[in-house]
Parts: sequence; structure tokens; C-alpha cells
Amino acid sequence: MKISSMNWMQVEKYLERENRAVLPVGCTEQHAYLSLATDSLLAERVAVEAAEPLGVAVFPVVPYGITPTFRAYPGTVSLRVSTLLDVVRDVLDALDHQGFRRVLIVNGHGGNSPLSGLVNEWVSTHARSRVRLHNWWNAPRTLKKVHEIDALASHASWMENFPWTRLEGVTPPDVQKPMVDLAKLAVSNPDEARALLGDGNFGGRHVRGDDDMFALWRVAVEETRDLIDHGWS
Repeated sequence: MKISSMNWMQVEKYLERENRAVLPVGCTEQHAYLSLATDSLLAERVAVEAAEPLGVAVFPVVPYGITPTFRAYPGTVSLRVSTLLDVVRDVLDALDHQGFRRVLIVNGHGGNSPLSGLVNEWVSTHARSRVRLHNWWNAPRTLKKVHEIDALASHASWMENFPWTRLEGVTPPDVQKPMVDLAKLAVSNPDEARALLGDGNFGGRHVRGDDDMFALWRVAVEETRDLIDHGWS
């Protein structure tokens, strides 16, 4: 149930029977041969598919995140940490004011990790509300499935290569990249990071078969749905 497909009167009716909502948060950054919006596309899609059978409202994805390391890749947009936290805090304040009492933030980007501290801080001053942060791609069951399929998986590798993140006319190479030196990457400036990463894949195959991808996606959607349905105790 997308908020973008509702008007305010319908949302008012919704709040008479339900107080849950889902807020996807993504990023716009390089993903090698995949869409620059990969993190946003995946966060919103897993949120919508998970929430739909439950009749829970999903707000539009926040499309920008924290990704300063990739600034040398054209199309990447990085927010300051304070900017992202201010945006999400303002959204939570608005939802709380209107009567949304249980909000699941479905995060699609590892660089958005400061959201964890914000959620803890926000909940401590809003006793009537509950907020959970769910990093869908490395949640326990989803990450276990990734490792069952292929343990060498990372940013912009096969584990993000779904039919809905691929680009028409773009064919990634059918090769397996060695894992990047993450310690070296962590202290690299944007130009150094681009030189180190090349196409942007951190390591692993660029592509796997769709049977693997759909199997992974089913687990991710089911795990997210379980949190929407039962994650509020």
C-alpha cells in the first residue's frame, strides 16, 4: 500500500484502524554496471512487497544517503551525515504527530549506518512510539541465504543484480572479481577509491542466475514482512 497511491482522506481512514508504516531509505551512488539508484530501488521494492499483504502503508523512499567515498563516480550524490539524520528525524516527527506509532525503516545502504544512533535517540524521547531500523540486505536470514548461494558477495556484485536494478543494453562481464582491500578503501579519498575499485564492484561475480536471485529475494521479503507484522514487542 503505497502512500503515493493515496490521498490524505484515505490516510486518515487508514489511521483509524492501523498505526504501522514503512519508510524505505536508500542512496544514489555508483553500483558498477547496475542502476545508480540500486539501493533506493531495492529498499522501496522489498518494503512494498513485504507490506502489501499486511495492508501496511509504505512511504516514498528517501533517495539520497551518505556515500562520500564514491564522489569521483559521476551521478553519485552524498549527503552530510547531519542532513540525512535531520531529514529522517523530521519524517519521524511528522508521522508521530499524525498517529503513526510503529515505523519500520527499511534501509538499503550500508553508509546510512548513523541512522541506528538516531533511532535510539528518537525512541528515547517518544515513549508512545516504536521505530525499528532494518538493513534488509544483511539481516540474519537474508545474509544466510546470500552465503548459501555464494559467500563472495559485496557492493555492486551479483547480490544486488536483480532484474529491477539492471539497465537495458548493459551487459556486465561474467567474471569474479577478487575482494577489494577494505582496510585500504576505508582510508582512501574519492579519487583513490575509484582507482582502487575500477568499475565499482567490491568483489565477487557481477551476475548470477535468476533462480538464485529470486530465491534470495523471497527470503528478504519474508524476513521484512515478519518484522512489519511481529517486530514490535
